[in-house]
Amino acid sequence: MTEATLGEFLKDRRTRIDATALGLGGRRRTKGLRREEVADRAGISTTWYTWLEQGRGGAPSSHALDRIAKALMLTEAEREHVFLLGLGRPPGARYAPEDGVSPRLQRVLDGMAYAPAFIRSVTWTILAWNRASSVLMTDYGAMPPEQRNLLRQMFLNPHARQAQGDWADVAGHMVAVFRAEIARSGATEAVQAFVDEMLARSPEFAAFWHDQQVGGSEEGLKSVRHLVHGLLEFEYSSFSIAGRPDLAMMVYLPRDDALARRIIDAAKLGDKPVA
Repeated sequence: MTEATLGEFLKDRRTRIDATALGLGGRRRTKGLRREEVADRAGISTTWYTWLEQGRGGAPSSHALDRIAKALMLTEAEREHVFLLGLGRPPGARYAPEDGVSPRLQRVLDGMAYAPAFIRSVTWTILAWNRASSVLMTDYGAMPPEQRNLLRQMFLNPHARQAQGDWADVAGHMVAVFRAEIARSGATEAVQAFVDEMLARSPEFAAFWHDQQVGGSEEGLKSVRHLVHGLLEFEYSSFSIAGRPDLAMMVYLPRDDALARRIIDAAKLGDKPVA
């Protein structure tokens, strides 16, 4: 079986849409949207869209494909597939405002009893976390939502600073990753107000920001000074989340079994978090 062409894929998705649910009535010989309805929803020529489905419309622009994807209410995976079929490459970055995580992702976090873990956005805002993270790192549940941002905490909270094994290295790396991720996700303009605020409130953030470094956060080592348990050492990994390119899951694995047991005990006892 050969891969469907762009036109075949668009036609298939067009005929799957429930026109009645969109308030489009009238007598229909076939289910789904008509070509002229897709073209109208996308703001393009019906003739050109018809040619595109027939494989004779020429190479579409990324802007046209994006409008067609919205008109057909495609998922992110389907939108990416349309770009691969039509242009031979995935779509460009598209930043989405932070809107929390699904219950299933929260259950994944909660299932890691001895590994502090959280899900963050490209702006380093914490959207979800587990019990081990609350006890061993930061109790995000006790913070107002607007304060649940790792950059704010790292540069503006003295307790978070003191908890770091090597604050300068950690803070500089975070800013480098932040710069790279907002550019990759197309969020540069959306987060400009936040960047301006941090530049005004933290000379150290400003120094790192103007240094123009970029970096990645795939894996590494982290040391945390806990108020009860002393210096804790972790290996951390960052995981992308399918269907949510704007989110990353950070998991901190204890470097030895003894620490893992201590974390489980601490979580059960409700020890005081480090920040």
